[in-house]
Amino acid sequence: MSSSATDHQAGDGHDHASEKAGADPHAHGGVFGPNTEVIFAVASGGALALGFALEKLAAGVTAWLPLGLYLIAYGFGGFFTVREAFENLRNKRFEIDTLMLVAAAGAAALGAWAEGALLLFLFSIGHALENYAMGRAKRAIEALADLAPRTAHVRRGDQIVEVPVEEVEVGDTVVVRPNERLPADGFVVVGATSINQAPVTGESMPVDKQPVPDAATARARPAQVGPASIVFAGTINGAGAIEIETTRKSTDTTLAKVVRMVSEAETQKSPTQRFTDRFERIFVPVVLGLAFILLFAWVVVDEPFRDSFYRAMAVLVAASPCALAIATPSAVLSGVARAARAGVLIKGGAPLENLGSLNAIAFDKTGTLTEGRPRITDIVPVGGAKELDLLTTAVAVERLSDHPLAEAIARDGLERLQGTAIPAASDLQSLTGKGVTARFDDGQVWIGKPEMFGVDGISPLSNEAQAAVTRLRLAGRTLMVVRRDERDLGVIGLLDTPRAAARTTLDALRGLGVSRMIMISGDHQKAAQAIASQVGLTEAWGDLMPEDKVDAIKRLRAEGKIAMVGDGVNDAPAMATATVGIAMGAAGSDVALETADVALMSDDLSQLPFAVGLSRRTRGIILQNLVVSLGVVAFLVPATIFGLGIGPAVAMHEGSTLLVVFNALRLLGYRDPTSPAGPSNGVATVAAPNLKGTVA
Repeated sequence: MSSSATDHQAGDGHDHASEKAGADPHAHGGVFGPNTEVIFAVASGGALALGFALEKLAAGVTAWLPLGLYLIAYGFGGFFTVREAFENLRNKRFEIDTLMLVAAAGAAALGAWAEGALLLFLFSIGHALENYAMGRAKRAIEALADLAPRTAHVRRGDQIVEVPVEEVEVGDTVVVRPNERLPADGFVVVGATSINQAPVTGESMPVDKQPVPDAATARARPAQVGPASIVFAGTINGAGAIEIETTRKSTDTTLAKVVRMVSEAETQKSPTQRFTDRFERIFVPVVLGLAFILLFAWVVVDEPFRDSFYRAMAVLVAASPCALAIATPSAVLSGVARAARAGVLIKGGAPLENLGSLNAIAFDKTGTLTEGRPRITDIVPVGGAKELDLLTTAVAVERLSDHPLAEAIARDGLERLQGTAIPAASDLQSLTGKGVTARFDDGQVWIGKPEMFGVDGISPLSNEAQAAVTRLRLAGRTLMVVRRDERDLGVIGLLDTPRAAARTTLDALRGLGVSRMIMISGDHQKAAQAIASQVGLTEAWGDLMPEDKVDAIKRLRAEGKIAMVGDGVNDAPAMATATVGIAMGAAGSDVALETADVALMSDDLSQLPFAVGLSRRTRGIILQNLVVSLGVVAFLVPATIFGLGIGPAVAMHEGSTLLVVFNALRLLGYRDPTSPAGPSNGVATVAAPNLKGTVA
């Protein structure tokens, strides 16, 4: 047992604070490489079995021969235990390794060589098997790092040269042949293909890729490159040869960041692990005190000192909380590794456990429940303005912005203008959560929500513009009003399309026990309700500014645990406020990778039930492991006090440790059991609480 139990790290069944986080403390090297500990344990068992057979079954054998074999068993079984015990003592830690040596030495001093050898054999074989089991989970994570190739074919002038990926610079052109793994992140500049992105995003089907329309624009604004052209290191090219322009060095690729964050996640303690640490801080000194008292049982009970000493050692072995210490980290490690293989990045035990226990999720609307690609559906000029003038003004200003609604107006407006010359706008200023203002054609232009007008010194809308707003809102449109100087030019109505997987995903979440789901949006209440009713949500909170979203999450969190699902960029404050922040499409966003607790690497909402289901299964396995580890200790402590020997105690002690580890490893084979439930008849009828007096 450890007097510094708080130092346990994921993957560490016994306390080894001197080890680097995430390194396997029992991955000993030796003459036989990584298998040395297993071979030594087997050799110890073989010598013990042969010595016992000679002692009990072979008549006339000299006493020194079995004793010699027992000593060999001691040597092989205690080799690594001695090394760790001295390391622990040098760091002023008293742990199970040291305890086993004391117990084995005590058995030898009492002449019980066979029992001491059995103790060391069981302990060493338990260590070796535990090392193997935990190594499986670690190898699942390490395998991610091996997905990217070691070299890349880079175009240098007229030649294509093969260079290590570490030498690939941002802006290099990399040639990727058919069926090769991509060596770098970037965007396609030549050729078309389909790419298997499953290693990074978890998508089951290959994704078609096309060259960017304008390489210079993509180079200047790589974050705005569309998913049809962006590519990731470690993914697998299909049948087409392509050339990509790199946007990140090999150490900064999405895959490299995922590997790094998953490795760091091992050290993030979950709520259950923090509880077990607190429990051990109380439990350890209590057991040490009990063992000390039992050393003097011979004073009260009519028995020799050797029996009292033996009993005290047996109690210490029985009460060692090794299984308890590894019960949670092993499950967290396996759960995080399984999620990473499916394109879901979970940053440690806390979000993994919290996601498995909450029953409420809030969703952002745009880009989460909807496709995030709104389109223009209505153009309503007012005050005698021409549609051409309205569209020209809107496109000139909005193409300076990177907001999804601005991009939609610029894209669809250009199509409708069909090559009409558009003067350039300038001096764009963003009015966060409301709209924008800019200079255009020697005038000042305002474009934004209807609520932007009539406040903060901006004059109210004209009666005709207000009437157009009212009519389009009844149709569930998202609205942008365009004004030049003091004249309202008109209203543009847009509509975003719900994701095809939204309804089935929400039904699957209900099947997993998520009983409350709320959509929060900066859009008007009626537009929010229109989308919510299409995807099967019964709560839609609209008219929320970014700070209102934070307040909304605070109100929900006051009622219980809440997850917030968004893009990880515009929703970062609300996600940070939630119990668990979940970002979608994180493979293409550095900000989302950094800010989210859980990142869905692909822009696929259907990954969410998998993440929730895996978290619930992990939480269940953690509880099972706690029951097993505490139950074994609860049984062994009184059993050893009343006479159970050290050998059986060690066997059950190591057996329980192996049991919780192998139970946790079942998570590596987790399969999403959810299937789309029946259609929901929910309609969006519940409005948001009036957080700032703006909600209809």
